[in-house]
Amino acid sequence: MEHDTILGRRRFLLSGAALGCSAAASPLLTPISLASAPWDNRLVVIILRGGMDGLDVVQPYGDPALAGLRGAGLAVGEAAGATDLDGFFALHPALAPLLPLWRDGDLAFAHAVSTPYRDKRSHFDGQDLLEAGTDYVPGAGHSRDGWLNRMLQTVPGLAQETAFAIGREELLILKGEAPVSDWAPGTRLGLSPQAELLLRKVYAPEPDFRDALDEALALTEEIEAAEKAAAEDDAGMAMQQMMAAAPGNRGKGHFQVAEFAVERLRADTRIASFSLTGWDTHASQKYGIGTALGRLADVILTLKVGLGPVWDKTAVVAMTEFGRTARENGTKGTDHGTGGAMMLAGGVVRGGRVMSQWPGLAEADLYAGRDLMPTADVRAYAAATMRELLGLDRQTLETAIFPGLDMGGLSGIIR
Repeated sequence: MEHDTILGRRRFLLSGAALGCSAAASPLLTPISLASAPWDNRLVVIILRGGMDGLDVVQPYGDPALAGLRGAGLAVGEAAGATDLDGFFALHPALAPLLPLWRDGDLAFAHAVSTPYRDKRSHFDGQDLLEAGTDYVPGAGHSRDGWLNRMLQTVPGLAQETAFAIGREELLILKGEAPVSDWAPGTRLGLSPQAELLLRKVYAPEPDFRDALDEALALTEEIEAAEKAAAEDDAGMAMQQMMAAAPGNRGKGHFQVAEFAVERLRADTRIASFSLTGWDTHASQKYGIGTALGRLADVILTLKVGLGPVWDKTAVVAMTEFGRTARENGTKGTDHGTGGAMMLAGGVVRGGRVMSQWPGLAEADLYAGRDLMPTADVRAYAAATMRELLGLDRQTLETAIFPGLDMGGLSGIIR
């Protein structure tokens, strides 16, 4: 592609904030280079930080024990506004905007899943294990690199543009020896003519900084040109219309993250990961989870509309560190639990189904008498997705990428 030849492996330094008259702050800078990957499909991994309540998101209203576990604060089923999916599971009303994807076969869920993490119920440990992708050994430390990065290490010849970690926090899932680029909302170099002139004068004696400034300005022009081109095609126009129909949303962090992911995935990026927060619903869950699910729906739709034909080459995996208790607590919320649910979306996903070996919600069926019993490992679904989407072999997935994982017979995630 043209920008490969222009910016192929050049490195640049891009300011993390708008620069005013102080040039001293300008080396707040992030190195990035551009390259393509040996496959054409895209994988997006969304970390849902805080422990999403899968029993509220994908409600097993066909299980007779559910009604007795959830009180007035967490009413479930069609009477509470949820939409029936298959006669047993119903979808939370805040995800209603995604129902067209369900009907088109671009949306699926896996239920009664978890990482190997058990009993301690710490967000920090749970998220570390989710992103590290390793087995849980009580008292032992976790891997300090992430499973997406280890996946990249198995593919030779990749450069930083292949994978983007998007957001303000460090993502363990993409940390490791494989080259990965980072971006956070607001990290575009926007300079007034006066500020640019000042920087050029300050950097004139420093060739490295002078060259870095030239590179950053060139990249900004490239991004703006790509955005303009995208806006002129059908998908770009559709996304603009969708965003215009939601006044006040433009500029919100989750939209910015999704829009940047769209921009890069339509170009050379093949792997993107970011996180969404707001899932720790100890009290007044009805309101908190509705807001969080609304943001998740916004992100999925922004990806679908913005990617246009690239959506048909894309799989999105949204996963959380653990589920929540089966019983509603005294503050109309739920506490940290074990089994939960994950979402899979995209034009390559074999959707329109909830995948589950349902364990039941009767007292004797609950994990430790309080949580949904996990019957599958979230890593197995992620591994099966990568096996079918990217062509990775099972041995690599079970040893190098997810050490200790047994994928079992899980397959058929991707069309």
